[in-house]
Amino acid sequence: MTVNHPYIIAINGGIGSGKSVVSRIVTAMGYPVYDCDARARQLMDSSDEIKAAISADIHRACIKDGLIDRAMLASIVFEDKEKLAILNSIVHGAVREHFASWAENQPGTVCFVETAILYQSGMDTMVDEVWTVDAPLDLRIERVMKRNGLTREAVMSRITTQDSYTPATPHPLVRLIINDADTPLLPRIEQLTSTLPAR
Repeated sequence: MTVNHPYIIAINGGIGSGKSVVSRIVTAMGYPVYDCDARARQLMDSSDEIKAAISADIHRACIKDGLIDRAMLASIVFEDKEKLAILNSIVHGAVREHFASWAENQPGTVCFVETAILYQSGMDTMVDEVWTVDAPLDLRIERVMKRNGLTREAVMSRITTQDSYTPATPHPLVRLIINDADTPLLPRIEQLTSTLPAR
């Protein structure tokens, strides 16, 4: 298959699913990966417009000494769907624009984007294929509790908020990756990359 623009694959999955592990494997295989969470943090930290909008539209306590208090912001938006939607609308446009520029400047024919909120962010309209990473709920909870030092209740609140969104029209090309600590990841990823355009 020949493409004139990058063939873009989204690595998607809820919190604790293990999508970052898949991204690290893909990176080690030589593919460029755009991390939406990391880029969003960078854009939020560098943009006075975004900070002002967060202060005005979510809560002024989220900005302290010109910096975003991420713990405060998370505690608010994961308990209030309306506030989460506002935050998403503030940040997603900037991330999509930055990603589009990044993808166009990649030297190869294939690149990846890692995102926990593929459909909520509108990123699904920008990708050719979706790899959905999934794991049993209890394992996801355990991973996030260990990684972030959160209570089970706090993790469940975040998972429920993320997982409750159902897209009106799912992406037409979705491939599933199970990351349950028993199923080997590498053979599945190798199988999927074997179907991609030549780099």
